[in-house]
Amino acid sequence: MAVIGDYVVAVRGLAAEGDMVRLADRLVPAFADKVTLENGAGDKMLAEVAGLSPVQRRELVKLLCERYESLDLSGLRASLGLPDHVERPVRNGHRSWTPTVEEARETLLLVIVAGARGLGIDPLPGARAERVAELAGYSSISWFGDRPEWLVEAELAAGRAVPVETVATLRRTAATAYTRPGLAQVVKKLPDPPVNPGEAWSDDALATAALLGEPWTLLLRHAATATAARPTARWEKEARALVQEIGADAVRDKAAAWLALVGRPRTVPYDEEVHYGPDRNALIDPYNANALRGLVRTLALLPPHLAIPRALGSLVDVCLRKIPGHGPRNPKLANAGVTALARCEGEAALGELARLAARVTFRGTLKQIDRALEERAEALGLGREEVEELAVPAYGLTEVGLLRRTRGELAVRAGKAVLTWRNAAGKQVKGVPADVRRDHPEEVAELKAAAKDVDRMLAAQSERLDRQFLARRRWPYAAWRERVLDHPLVGTLARRLLWTVDGRACGFADGELRTLAGTPVPHGGATVELWHPVGREIAEVMAWREWLERHGITQPFKQAHREVYPLTDAERRTATYSNRFAAHVLRQHQFQSLAAARGWSSKLRLAVDDVYPPAVRELPEWGLRAEFWIEGADTHDLTVSGSYLHLTTDQVRFHRIGAPGNWAHAYGGGYAPDRGRDIGPEDGALPLEEIPPLVLSEVLRDVDLFVGVASVGNDPLWQDGGPDGRYRDYWHSYGFGELTVSAQGRRDVLARLVPRLAIADRCTVEGRFLHVRGDRHTYRIHLGSGNILIAPTDRYLCIVPGANKAADPGFLPFDGDRTLGLILSKALLLARDTEITDPTILSQL
Repeated sequence: MAVIGDYVVAVRGLAAEGDMVRLADRLVPAFADKVTLENGAGDKMLAEVAGLSPVQRRELVKLLCERYESLDLSGLRASLGLPDHVERPVRNGHRSWTPTVEEARETLLLVIVAGARGLGIDPLPGARAERVAELAGYSSISWFGDRPEWLVEAELAAGRAVPVETVATLRRTAATAYTRPGLAQVVKKLPDPPVNPGEAWSDDALATAALLGEPWTLLLRHAATATAARPTARWEKEARALVQEIGADAVRDKAAAWLALVGRPRTVPYDEEVHYGPDRNALIDPYNANALRGLVRTLALLPPHLAIPRALGSLVDVCLRKIPGHGPRNPKLANAGVTALARCEGEAALGELARLAARVTFRGTLKQIDRALEERAEALGLGREEVEELAVPAYGLTEVGLLRRTRGELAVRAGKAVLTWRNAAGKQVKGVPADVRRDHPEEVAELKAAAKDVDRMLAAQSERLDRQFLARRRWPYAAWRERVLDHPLVGTLARRLLWTVDGRACGFADGELRTLAGTPVPHGGATVELWHPVGREIAEVMAWREWLERHGITQPFKQAHREVYPLTDAERRTATYSNRFAAHVLRQHQFQSLAAARGWSSKLRLAVDDVYPPAVRELPEWGLRAEFWIEGADTHDLTVSGSYLHLTTDQVRFHRIGAPGNWAHAYGGGYAPDRGRDIGPEDGALPLEEIPPLVLSEVLRDVDLFVGVASVGNDPLWQDGGPDGRYRDYWHSYGFGELTVSAQGRRDVLARLVPRLAIADRCTVEGRFLHVRGDRHTYRIHLGSGNILIAPTDRYLCIVPGANKAADPGFLPFDGDRTLGLILSKALLLARDTEITDPTILSQL
């Protein structure tokens, strides 16, 4: 068989002899495969062609064109006495390859283009233009042997335009393939269109530029040059000049509108099949991402306006949204949004940073947010916590939870922003009255925007307040009243929580802070803290629960009903670790998301030759570090990228915050201390009895949450035990087994809620189950997993969440327990089982 290196010798000899016919015949099989264009042998043969005289090259190109039109690889090889296979070099030897005629023609066309450089001729223009057009519609060109830059250079030299869609493909390829400098140089010769079409925002931007003229085109072109991590002074100077020519208000309005379109489905999906990796249609065009980064930087140069931080904050959210198989959509663009927010002046920009600080879990972006807030705190001479509290905007709310405009009202009810409208007669109507929409369009738009802002900020502030238990946050009374209880937005959350004022427990009712007995708490006091059930008498906890129910208060998160995890006898025996949540099987990606949201650091486990630390939560206010030991569950159960789909759980431990960490190999084998550091007696795991009860309880509550949400035992579709039935025993033991602390708390809540339901006469809470009597059957719903058994044979009933419209369970004492709502909705459905219409459920009944 012919090895590609043999062709190099033959081509060199034929070039020296000047035999163009035989040289052409040798070049065709030599370049039958594009891999030849990727290795040194191909470069050497093309160098021999380039060294020919112009006359010889013209003759050679003509001969190659003739062979292109009548290409017959097998006949050509036979006439030369060559085998059908070409041996091409690979990493560990040689591999045989039989190219098709079409593949060989694509490569031969590239050789012809390379041979014709500088000759002033235009060989095979139709074939070349067709091939250039075929490059359109791909997310990028990953095969280096394609050499699209050669084709494009030839088209430009011939004075022909390159199709817009092909330009977009080349730009995306150049933006992601840093080892192709030749392609990057060609892309610079293609200034139009200023951004790539195919995305909702870029299509709108191109339409705007076409309608409003060259200044907008220049702005978009300039934005697309924002490829560096930080803008130069020259870049910003040019951006300011473009803004001045167009007008700051116009740039702000258009750019903010474009950012709002980022993340929407592509208007022109890629014309390619993806067999592995993420859905590229869900990602942002990398060339356009640079243009968006430029627009973001331009917004930071404009005068303060509410629309700017709103647009930047939303962009950060969109860019950090995770795409399966990829991770966050575009962290670089998210980071640019944070940097721009840090440069913006005004309360609204600081408020967006504070909101993002409470919501963002991606570490790279979170570091930037933290740095921005710390710099602002240092500049103001305040603590980080104070800046976050002062940064929360009121969004126009004139009193706690209320904003009134022309016959429109925004009110915060049960933690949600609700818009209502009235007609000229004062009667409440469903939509915006026509005269209000006509006469006050800006107010209507601002009220709707404020409602979205309020909802986003409420979620962030609820999470921030929930973290204050472990943050050991204490407030001076006056500052707490101003920043928390009486704040127009935060107050809607704070007035549904319990507090201690100088140690006296109280809640907000009837316009006052009141004790359990209903006595108003005097204004003033030294310090205020969030009330926590740890260390409280059971009678007091139950009394506060009744107080909240009596006043119809739904807490933004579990507080009075918060699970408490006191030290057990088993944990006293193990002394330094808890096995309370060991031996569970969790969905890794769901666990990682939950852990990040709760402030834990955990690396995605890959089945590779590497070591990993446990999931860790740093507790600097207590000088402690909590560890949750996890390992990959099964090397036969991996994603395409090689990450474990499932994890197994083990111990929970505590160390001093500066103690050396523990590590475990990706393939298992247990955790051990870092061998690269000296381990002293004070660096080991701390006795659990020395851990403050509140810290122990909150850390174990987090772990209970991880297990309760991410366990495969919660998945109703895993009745068969998952892949090959490997987890069948675990699924049954978890799905119908003993209740965890959180599930026990859920049982207590249900025992109080069920008598108030419309189906109370059909429901009873007994042991681990909520029993529901339907007309067809009686059902048992497990209070931990929400899984269902049909009595009396305990036949499993699979109801997938979301498959049936959930009924409204009515008043709940707290938000955030998805399983509680799921159990109640299933109960309401099954109590009326003769009214079920879902065919999947009916087939099981």
